[in-house]
Amino acid sequence: MSADIRSKIEQLSKELNEYNYQYYVLANSLISDYDFDHKLKELEALEAQYPEYKDPNSPTQKVGGDITQKFNTVKHKWPMMSLGNTYNEQELKDFDGRVRKVIGDQVQYVCELKFDGLSISLTYEHGKLSKAVTRGDGTQGDEVTNNVRTIRSIPHQLKPGNYPETFEIRGEIFMHKSAFLRLNQEREDNGEQTYANPRNFASGTIKLQDSAEVAKRPLDCFLYFLYADNRNRLFDNHWESLEAVKSWGFHVSEHSKLCQNIDEVLAFIHHWDEARHKLSYEIDGIVIKVNDYAQQEELGFTAKSPRWAISYKFKAERVETILKSISYQVGRTGAVTPVANLQPVQLAGTTVKRASLHNANEIARLDLHEGDTVFVEKGGEIIPKIISANVEKRPANAVAIAYPTHCPECGTELVRQEGEAVHYCPNEDGCKPQIVGKLQHFIGRKMMDIQGLGDETIVALYNQGLVEKISDLYSLASKTDQLAGLERFGQKSIDNMLNGIEASKQKPFEKLLFALGIRHIGETIAKKLAQYFKNIDALAAASISEIEAVPDIGLRIAESIHFYLIEPAHQEEINRLKAAGLQFEVEEKEVILAGDGLAGKTFLISGVFAEYSREELTALIESHGGKMLSGISAKLNFLVAGDKMGPSKLAKAEKLQVPIISEAQLLTMINA
Repeated sequence: MSADIRSKIEQLSKELNEYNYQYYVLANSLISDYDFDHKLKELEALEAQYPEYKDPNSPTQKVGGDITQKFNTVKHKWPMMSLGNTYNEQELKDFDGRVRKVIGDQVQYVCELKFDGLSISLTYEHGKLSKAVTRGDGTQGDEVTNNVRTIRSIPHQLKPGNYPETFEIRGEIFMHKSAFLRLNQEREDNGEQTYANPRNFASGTIKLQDSAEVAKRPLDCFLYFLYADNRNRLFDNHWESLEAVKSWGFHVSEHSKLCQNIDEVLAFIHHWDEARHKLSYEIDGIVIKVNDYAQQEELGFTAKSPRWAISYKFKAERVETILKSISYQVGRTGAVTPVANLQPVQLAGTTVKRASLHNANEIARLDLHEGDTVFVEKGGEIIPKIISANVEKRPANAVAIAYPTHCPECGTELVRQEGEAVHYCPNEDGCKPQIVGKLQHFIGRKMMDIQGLGDETIVALYNQGLVEKISDLYSLASKTDQLAGLERFGQKSIDNMLNGIEASKQKPFEKLLFALGIRHIGETIAKKLAQYFKNIDALAAASISEIEAVPDIGLRIAESIHFYLIEPAHQEEINRLKAAGLQFEVEEKEVILAGDGLAGKTFLISGVFAEYSREELTALIESHGGKMLSGISAKLNFLVAGDKMGPSKLAKAEKLQVPIISEAQLLTMINA
């Protein structure tokens, strides 16, 4: 089972990363937004169920796409996070339950239409539009101010009002259906590539280099979320801010609603599931936000999503088509994933040619036969996926599909561990997809980020016998004659690649540890291990129990890192990388503290404060030697409590007899 799961995760990650690159960087749509979103949902579901197999370069860890080189890159003051989403009402009720468990039963929700467009962040200074930035990767995006100025519904200068001196407002740029049809028809008449849907057309337009061309394409924009320093002093809740920004002159949807409970939320969803077809623009669901700002702060965030908001996506349709064949893909970890090849069929506005089958168990459960007529569905958890076979249409004497016993790439007999559904190829050092996949992982942006080296180049280098393992990359400088013989690989490309490889030697230990591709070791875990053990030798010498003692490290992760590092072949590879000059040790930096009055003490902050923001209090505590914890436990020395602190945290702190102090008491401790 595990091999199939791992392979499926890798396959989806690679597909979605390519779609992200094509769409966000090249403004080229290879897949509809609906298809992309459901593929991402499928990947999220697999990673949630099998976190140990999460691809480190997974698109679920990114909010949007990469940063294009065509525009100035701007860092977001407030990260542009994505929303968790669901397709069924029970999960919405579960979300409501989680919210009320933390903040109590006195909760209001704001329901908004989920516009199908391009997210944008607008900065206003003294009432004047100063900057427009795309979502990008959530941390930083492309500055497209000149293009955004062409959108008539976005004000360049606000009328006099009581707005903050500087603020950001978030929204969605979109194209109305009628404009999309007209412009797409013009492109078709001119022999130009058409766009799959209005969202892709809007996104491609906003990424054009010529703002005069952008102005020819009628875009619109709804604004829906305000950010400002000390925003809580201006408004108590999101609904008040929406009413205010309307009065400032912003285009805000008239279809939002303030709901008093989850039943009103569900009623709003039911209405728009039908009424959405009457709108002049596309929506693909409803966004539900906790209204009160203090409650939002109390609920907080996950790594990529706010816990105080969720999106409900409308369900898709089901169609019938022919199963032509099943192909098997081998991933970086050796997992073998089956994929159904279908007779092309229209589904939810797109042409579906392939569908997920996950593993051998799924094929057996569906009882698939060659040439079957199958039902394919697009829904929240899977997209697209075969739901069942139409047995009544099964050809006479149809042969049941048998899962392969040997690797489709290298012919090695497949292994299936007891209790797992995934088959995998154990030929780690001789199976091309595994070797190439590990190399491609190593050079990735979040890993070693080797400039001048891409996935296609890795394949070419492998095919020519120039690289078979990671350490081979660092001997390429001695093979310039062979490199020059590669097709479409000129001297400039070679120089860029070699410079990128040389520069990667300075990447910090945590990046290198992540890049090695050790199973279960993602970006965050690699950082924790590097900070705790400081160098690879100390980590390699640690026992499983010693590794498990690191905060947030479980037994499965500890076993994975331990057994990887005691493997002689891996030790030899690490030694080669050491000899090449890579950083296997944390570079200790001198930390200058403002004071040490909080040294040795741990803190957690909860609630809203009068003098400082939570971020400012965190910085203050750490600058005086204190350490922040992420949750209430026996290790916590002090809970710093502000107004509107959640009842669950208060109860847990009291149960564990954790001292609860105020903002003023914290400042007294620091001054003392």
